[in-house]
Amino acid sequence: MARFERLDTRIDGVGLIQPKVLGDERGFFVETYRRNEFADIGLHEEMVQDNHSRSKRGIVRGMHFQIGDGAAKLIRCGRGHIVDVVVDVRKGSPTFGEWEAFDLTDENGRMVYCPIGFAHGFCVVSELADVFYKQSSYYSDEHERGIKYDDPEVGIEWPVPTDELIPSQRDTDAPTLKEIEDQLPFRHQG
Repeated sequence: MARFERLDTRIDGVGLIQPKVLGDERGFFVETYRRNEFADIGLHEEMVQDNHSRSKRGIVRGMHFQIGDGAAKLIRCGRGHIVDVVVDVRKGSPTFGEWEAFDLTDENGRMVYCPIGFAHGFCVVSELADVFYKQSSYYSDEHERGIKYDDPEVGIEWPVPTDELIPSQRDTDAPTLKEIEDQLPFRHQG
């Protein structure tokens, strides 16, 4: 019995994962990670860190990535509704600078696999959201980088009007993709 199904995405390498949810009138049970079955659907990284964030409606977090060894992420929304976004920052990729968005809710249970070489962020659509994500490398402030969540050349279409988005100061001050393109260490392995 497969516990996870990898659904099609537009950008190569990104994964949208649908877990099998067992539910009845009492509630539900779902496995959110099983290393061997993730390997069966092509996701081989060992996850070494687990994170939890809580945010209110309109909060936008991103677009973040880690240099050095990089960090793949597995993101899910355990409470509420977010729109999760990935941006391809791999040099030489046919989708470099393109983004893809996914609705993640506590009801659909879906997860996004964000591989190394992608910037990641999300926007909270519900009144409150709890977001859980695993990482394949430990967080390192020294290696943390980002691009503007509202970079006009990337053109992410957030689900909340721009004037209602609430970013951190760090995310507001982040450079555009074009400003850091020459510094990016990621290469497309096509």
